[in-house]
Amino acid sequence: MIIETVDQLEAIYGSYDGIGEASTAKVVSRLIPAYRAYIEASPFAALATVGPEGLDCSPRGDERGFVRIHDDATLMMPDRRGNNRVDSLRNIVRDPRVGLLFLIPGSGTTFRVNGHAHLSADPALLESFAVDGKAPRTVIVVAITEAYFQCARAIVRSKLWNPAEHISPGSIPTPGDVLAELSDNRVGGKAYDEAWPARAAASLW
Repeated sequence: MIIETVDQLEAIYGSYDGIGEASTAKVVSRLIPAYRAYIEASPFAALATVGPEGLDCSPRGDERGFVRIHDDATLMMPDRRGNNRVDSLRNIVRDPRVGLLFLIPGSGTTFRVNGHAHLSADPALLESFAVDGKAPRTVIVVAITEAYFQCARAIVRSKLWNPAEHISPGSIPTPGDVLAELSDNRVGGKAYDEAWPARAAASLW
């Protein structure tokens, strides 16, 4: 059976009004000190955006606290170098709605932010995010509408931080393997994989 209505969904899960207080009391529109601590401890966040072509979810990572807390209702995240597709940025320009999911290595608690974003290319702001003399080309500025922590069940079930559960990188296809297969060997392959560490090290910022 395909669930097509909210009534059908609530027949299985119950109504929103039946959610426990612990699931609703945690939701705020401004950062509290504990939520500031989560952001400051996180070196990784997934950024969700939406645009005319559909949805996008992009990994964002940097030193711990790379998402700057401008004030209790505003976050700033530098757009570091990547593949230059700028899918997330295109979406933000056309639809400001964003979602962020912060991960904290070693902790089961994750942290979520929903809000509206814009891009800034203010020279002084960009320079304030420079690393090794290299500034980002834009900064994503997020006005928070909702902020709340997520319980640890997903992290516990996935055993995400358990080293015993980590796979050997060689047990799955490499990016070079994938590119070679999809491009009939025009790009990718062993040479791509061998060159990637040096290429990445030279273009992190």
